[in-house]
Amino acid sequence: MAFFFDLFVNGLMIGSMYALVALGFVLIYKATSVVNFAQGDLVMFGGYIAAALVVLYKLPLAVALPVLLGSMIALGFIVERGVLRPMVGQNVISVVMVTIGLSQVFQGSAAMLWGAQTKNIPLPIPLEPYVIWEIYISPVNLVAALVSGVFLVAFVWFFRKSRMGIAMRATANDQQAAMAVGINVRFIFALSWAIAGLAAALGGVLWGNLIGVDTQLALVGLKVFPAVILGGLDSVPGAVVGGLIIGAVESVAAGYVDPYVGGGTKDFLPYVLMILALMVRPYGFFGREIIERV
Repeated sequence: MAFFFDLFVNGLMIGSMYALVALGFVLIYKATSVVNFAQGDLVMFGGYIAAALVVLYKLPLAVALPVLLGSMIALGFIVERGVLRPMVGQNVISVVMVTIGLSQVFQGSAAMLWGAQTKNIPLPIPLEPYVIWEIYISPVNLVAALVSGVFLVAFVWFFRKSRMGIAMRATANDQQAAMAVGINVRFIFALSWAIAGLAAALGGVLWGNLIGVDTQLALVGLKVFPAVILGGLDSVPGAVVGGLIIGAVESVAAGYVDPYVGGGTKDFLPYVLMILALMVRPYGFFGREIIERV
């Protein structure tokens, strides 16, 4: 049981990092109905900026972090204003292809600016694991879970209590009605991308410290996609729950199944869960079902 809880607890911590990245998917989809296939590449780009600021430019973390967050918020605004806004009203496949094109632009730009070699983001976190009731907890995972949890709680408060958050909810529910009561829907679209950039920046730092920063870091976006589908593309709580489920399942499968099959189960098992979820609930467990009458 100690081994199981060791895997389960550390898996939940990894899952909180998945939930942080998944929030960017959900937020953009709720506001704009666009599935952003470049979210993983935003995480990678944020990781590259963090590594450049800390390692190449030798900035202290207290200075580098605000610069990183500001840069990624600005990047979110620029992408929405310069690339996605001209696509308003176009068919879905065109917008999807634009986000896929953006992902390649981010990867190529990051490699061109800072090189394709793997870079580490040093954080002042001890390496020695904590032992609680025979459960070994990685300090990196613990800090990542705390940071992800704080951001997710802060975002939920902003989304539900602040004036701008209420405007975002109204826009997500009915864009025409939101415009009728004076909400600047175009600004809400841009704000959604900016917050997604903020989530990507934090995800880039956490994942970059955990596995290093290179162009392969963008694959985190694909790993997160099953969590988004599982919870529901338009559900913030679903993104959190889906991320935690995927993280826990990956960790437990790697501990119990991989020794017998040679590894790799955690790479495909989330997609098996996603397929099963789509077969049972196509809108996800927390997604809003849309009924069209003809």
